[in-house]
Amino acid sequence: MIITIQCKDQLGLVADISRILSQNQLNIISMREHVDKAECRFFMRLEVDGYSDEILLEKQLLKILPPDSEIQVNPAPEKKIVVMVTKEYHCLADILIRNSFGTLGASILCVIGNHDLLKGICERFDIPFFLVPYANGKEWAEAETINRITSCQPDYIVLAKFMRVLSPEFIARFRDKIINIHHSFLPAFAGANPYKQAFERGVKLIGATAHFVTNELDEGPIIAQQIVPVNHSFTALDMVRSGKEIETAVLAKAMRLVFDDRVFVVHNKTVVFEH
Repeated sequence: MIITIQCKDQLGLVADISRILSQNQLNIISMREHVDKAECRFFMRLEVDGYSDEILLEKQLLKILPPDSEIQVNPAPEKKIVVMVTKEYHCLADILIRNSFGTLGASILCVIGNHDLLKGICERFDIPFFLVPYANGKEWAEAETINRITSCQPDYIVLAKFMRVLSPEFIARFRDKIINIHHSFLPAFAGANPYKQAFERGVKLIGATAHFVTNELDEGPIIAQQIVPVNHSFTALDMVRSGKEIETAVLAKAMRLVFDDRVFVVHNKTVVFEH
């Protein structure tokens, strides 16, 4: 059983939580905790062994936690996701392979694309693909996409190189549920053509960033990042090739952390319990 807790910090929280678990004959296998002193926020992720009534346990914990507490007792072990794509295949292909071999930590309900170039690879893996073009306008496309997503009721939406800016209304509908991969080590080189920007700047490191989507373009809470060294011999195309490998790896890591309930969002930051 997994338990996640986010609340205002106060004296004796760990002792009180441990007491409730002991009373329910639950043995703590793993416990990670963190206090954000600036925000006065307490974060905890527990793995416990034993049987307990999940609803009753949550009520007991809420009684000893501060009023603003956010708690999940044994969230779904396998999340459900919708993937959104445009034309680039590398992140989607990795997701489809992991899903096929049962290592994604989630099941793909469908893929939504604003072009049909990736329909074939989805069909090979027997994953439904829905084309929602923007030719009829952004407002229509987003409304159609929202209808598709809400009919699936996913836990998360993964933007696997979906190269469109989402409206504030769309983002608000799925707050803290949209995971994006950006081809840059943010906050550097936000926006379009980051590898061209990096090449022209003569950087010695390039990277990728996975983050939750907010209204501020490429500035949402960061989940995972990675960098690789480059040098003067790298062309812009070399950087793109290396960048695609990093993007795939970083998105995979971010999904694993989120699907395993190891990521807490607080304002525009995250608390991530990697181990």
